[in-house]
Amino acid sequence: MVPGPLMLDLETTVLTAEEQDLLRHSQVGGVIFFSRNFQSREQFIELTAAIAELRSDLLLAVDQEGGRVQRLREGFTRLPAMQILGDLLARDPVNGSRIIVDVGWLMASELIACGVDFSFAPVLDADRAYCEVIGDRSFGDDPERIVGAAQCFIDGMGEAGMAATGKHFPGHGGVRGDSHLETPYDGRSLAQLRARDLVPFAKLAPSLGGVMPAHMVFPQVDSRAVGFSSLWLQQILRGELGFNGVIFSDDLSMKGADVEGGYAAKTAAALRAGCDMVLVCNNRGGALEVLDYLDKNSVQPPARLGSMKARERWSWGELAHHPRRLATAEQLQRLV
Repeated sequence: MVPGPLMLDLETTVLTAEEQDLLRHSQVGGVIFFSRNFQSREQFIELTAAIAELRSDLLLAVDQEGGRVQRLREGFTRLPAMQILGDLLARDPVNGSRIIVDVGWLMASELIACGVDFSFAPVLDADRAYCEVIGDRSFGDDPERIVGAAQCFIDGMGEAGMAATGKHFPGHGGVRGDSHLETPYDGRSLAQLRARDLVPFAKLAPSLGGVMPAHMVFPQVDSRAVGFSSLWLQQILRGELGFNGVIFSDDLSMKGADVEGGYAAKTAAALRAGCDMVLVCNNRGGALEVLDYLDKNSVQPPARLGSMKARERWSWGELAHHPRRLATAEQLQRLV
């Protein structure tokens, strides 16, 4: 069974009867977890197991980037902000590369051991302290450093059996505004973007299983926000950069997406532009509107969604005392 094209969230730490019915809906394809879904590692493993018992094809995801964006904390290794890792690579390329690979492996292994398929990571935006919402989530503001650090991180994720998702295409670091709160406009030309922000996406496209576009408008390139633009997603991302993995919309509940209208209009535009799966978070009414649209239009999800399932299955018992996990966690204590 191929996952449906909608990823949604849950209210608490256990599945409600309503949510069980919702997850059985064929147009639902995944669940994204937030901190409110996590009470303890044991509870969380029970939650993911309960979801898998309902539907084994559902994609289970979380934002476990590191730094200030790490949804699962208690009982998990504290991960550094990616900027710390990018700076480490610049100071010590040999040891930095090794450590970043290990951090990618550790992040992915801990999630897979709890039943999660993937984290929406890594961030490929070029930024250091300019953008309110990116900042130290980025490996840095130098595109080549981002490429080097992100490739190591992706390699580590892959060793653990997890596909990587690069975000936020084509780069959110050139604006101050937060697309959760507004629609940022970036006035740079496509040539300027190709010389800087697009570099990590272009060079890493073959290594990525997924890409998430930004809810931003680049008016010199296209009047539509990136996640609703076939020029950005089909002509540039798939055509020019040759990306053939999964395209996830960013959360359609974000203010940055409201330029496209209501939930049905946003879903229609995202799918038409080239998104394979749309996310609706923190708005159950919006998720239900999207399901109604998908039902009425008999949307067929692409088979490539299944490629985001974890390729390995660790148990927490196997991972808990794994020498690589313990050694990496010890190294990270000196970084965070």
